[in-house]
Amino acid sequence: MKKLFRSTTDSKLTGLCGGIGHWLGIDPTIIRLLVVFASLFSCGAVILAYFIATLVVPKAPHGDFRFSDNY
Repeated sequence: MKKLFRSTTDSKLTGLCGGIGHWLGIDPTIIRLLVVFASLFSCGAVILAYFIATLVVPKAPHGDFRFSDNY
């Protein structure tokens, strides 16, 4: 089972979308676009959930080969 980590290599704000993208095996840009569009229509609920998830999800360990750009 794969663990969810915030990305240290593919990070724009906190690395959460990059980590979710790596965890799901899809491009993190798609996750970022989904978060932006969902936040526009959720009256801030997605933004709140994003920052709570940022506090809960740990950063990826340094030097972990699973979180390189070759996923």
